[in-house]
Amino acid sequence: MEQLYGYVLYGVTLASMGGIYALLALGLNIQWGFTGLFNTGIAGFLAVGAYTQALLTTPLSSRHIGGIELPIPLAMLCAMVLSAIVAYGVARACIRLRSDYLAIATLGIAEILRLIFKNELWATNGPRGVSQIPRAFEDLPPPWNAIAFMAMVLLIVLVVYLLMERARVSPWGRMMAAIRENEEAAAAIGKHVAHYRTESFVIGAAMMGLAGALLAQYLKQIDPQVSEPVTATFLVWVMLIAGGSANNRGAILGAFLIWTIWSATQILTGFLPNEFVAFGYTVGNLQVRSAYVRVFLIGLILQFILQRRPQGLLPEKRPAASRPSSAHTDRDSS
Repeated sequence: MEQLYGYVLYGVTLASMGGIYALLALGLNIQWGFTGLFNTGIAGFLAVGAYTQALLTTPLSSRHIGGIELPIPLAMLCAMVLSAIVAYGVARACIRLRSDYLAIATLGIAEILRLIFKNELWATNGPRGVSQIPRAFEDLPPPWNAIAFMAMVLLIVLVVYLLMERARVSPWGRMMAAIRENEEAAAAIGKHVAHYRTESFVIGAAMMGLAGALLAQYLKQIDPQVSEPVTATFLVWVMLIAGGSANNRGAILGAFLIWTIWSATQILTGFLPNEFVAFGYTVGNLQVRSAYVRVFLIGLILQFILQRRPQGLLPEKRPAASRPSSAHTDRDSS
């Protein structure tokens, strides 16, 4: 019975973190999949949302600013808004840059944000981070508190997915795809390309800020490690590419699939011995090196998927163009 209980808790944990990463992948899908914006600063917007949630909901402390103890839903909304404001400032400065230059710029901005959170001790408690972060439904008895939080995360993912699907087939979504495919042609028909690119960048960053707010609640303690590029940027890109860029269902599938593999490899590497002898050579510190093995395995899986399915597991499905009515066709022919 205890073993079954442990499996249930592990499944709830897996679904909760998978849902948070699904939000990150959906936010990146708006930027890259819809509009072709090469954003490598995901970790920065995730950290902005996480720290906003933490500082606005934690009790008063001499170690960091905040202590406002806002209601959790209001703090989540503030996390989205602040991430969107930061993204708007970044977009005003960088949105006209082409793919690789935009990637370099956003990566640098994410690193600047990480260093701010790490070194401004008076505001964020530096490397020690912020603790005692309230989590939604934590007053419920276990395991119902974890199950309720998981349900909230999955419900948010569902709502975001439905809204993004509606946006994808709308004229706005078609225009974003047109900008992605041929920016010059879109500008030639009178569309304000920079305005649409800014919209896409800001909306995607707001989704990343929301994911950061949920992550802060889930962990109940955050520090600058939350914005590590490997887990907060590289992993999200792998999820979107493996699942299928420009496909919202693919982004969600990739998030749950890659996170399950990442989590499973963490468990498996825990059984590695400290030393391994083969062919007369001794390899030590295997558990320490396991983090690099996990990154290697994720990269290997990505290569396998791209070789078999270059467009991802669920390729993009473009909405069918609307056809003229029969009456309109008859009138034109006459």
